[in-house]
Amino acid sequence: MNNKKILYWSIVVALAGFLFGFDTVVISGADKQLQQLWGSSDLYHGLVVMSSALWGTVIGALFGSYPTNILGRKKTLIIIGFLFFLSAIGTAFATDAVFFAVFRFLGGIGIGVSTIAAPTYVSEIAPAKDRGKLVALYQFNIVFGILIAFTSNFYLQDIGENSWRWMLGIQAFPAFVYTLLVFGIPESPRWIFEYKKDRAQAISILQQINSDEQVKEEIAAMEEETAQETKNESIFMSKYRKPLLLAFFIAFFNQLSGINAFLYYAPRIFELAGLEKSASFLSSIGIGIINLIFTMIGISLIDKYGRKTLMYLGSFGYIISLGLVTTAFYFEWKGMAIPIFFFLFIASHAIGQGAVIWVFISELFPNKLRAAGTSFGTSVHWVLAALIPSFIPFLFKEIGTTTVFAIFSLMMVFQLLWVFFKMPETKGRTLEELSESLSNTK
Repeated sequence: MNNKKILYWSIVVALAGFLFGFDTVVISGADKQLQQLWGSSDLYHGLVVMSSALWGTVIGALFGSYPTNILGRKKTLIIIGFLFFLSAIGTAFATDAVFFAVFRFLGGIGIGVSTIAAPTYVSEIAPAKDRGKLVALYQFNIVFGILIAFTSNFYLQDIGENSWRWMLGIQAFPAFVYTLLVFGIPESPRWIFEYKKDRAQAISILQQINSDEQVKEEIAAMEEETAQETKNESIFMSKYRKPLLLAFFIAFFNQLSGINAFLYYAPRIFELAGLEKSASFLSSIGIGIINLIFTMIGISLIDKYGRKTLMYLGSFGYIISLGLVTTAFYFEWKGMAIPIFFFLFIASHAIGQGAVIWVFISELFPNKLRAAGTSFGTSVHWVLAALIPSFIPFLFKEIGTTTVFAIFSLMMVFQLLWVFFKMPETKGRTLEELSESLSNTK
């Protein structure tokens, strides 16, 4: 097996995650500037200006399986890079809130589609024993992008009244580099076998990364799975109810932790906790560093101890950290208490949901339905990721930060119960084996 080629292809594709992470949180540095510049109400600012990318992400997640299946994984990844580039340039030159929101929306489409195409591609080229860590490279790049965005915002915050334009526009450079790199990778052999029906080309790509014996085994497994398919199969057929529910609940609980709400409004939340503007931006960089470190730990453990073990660790960490945040806001503790509790929250997310979600969703469905199944799971994730941050400024004002974080904490108790009673372990098993065991074919 050519591990270097698999690793290189996986890293290139995972760079879509860097653009995802950067694009998601770079807006946090421009949050207050944009609201003051355009005089938006809290509700309009939250729903339109701040969450326009998230609404685009919902569309990308809902419909991203179509280009991923019809055009192929590689061409879809190239389109994603173009969308990120266009979004960065457009938002940097925006003249009003609507213009800004339109280009943020385009970047959001890129994010949504990337959460389908990138994990799907890597899961289809990775060997079973390494699939967890290779797919999780996508998550590593998300948090690396988040860290770079927070750091970039910190250094650009004082360069003038148009600092927000630089914060958003700088993403054009990594978007351009990523797009060029994707041109140099091959198409997914499983997509070629399933959708182009080109057995010879699929074998040719597999031979670049596997021994002849492994190629024979993989092709045989694909042929067996294809032989069991029925015409016009859908993820909503009764035999796929189990993987469908698993994809739904891991995505549902991911956002009910409040992770995107926090990442979008980190500086604002820290200012509510009593930190000055500069200190709140600096604490945001701390969040990015903690996220990166614990994501690396999660990636190193995911194939050794499994997805379920990491979800246990993350669930307990969520409950403790969110409970502490709720308590701190209730008693109005000031200073560094709340940032420290959020560091624990981010560490819990990174080692649990952060490391697991994209890997787990990409493993649940058969080859023909993988993109559609991943689209469903990511759609649930992004609908909630759009709705929750959209209402955060409004909810903080109307029901208070204490109540908001108490709700998030309670939801993580429910996640722990779901992991214990319903979540299966998927580590070390081929995609075809998982498809057979999770689908009710009787």
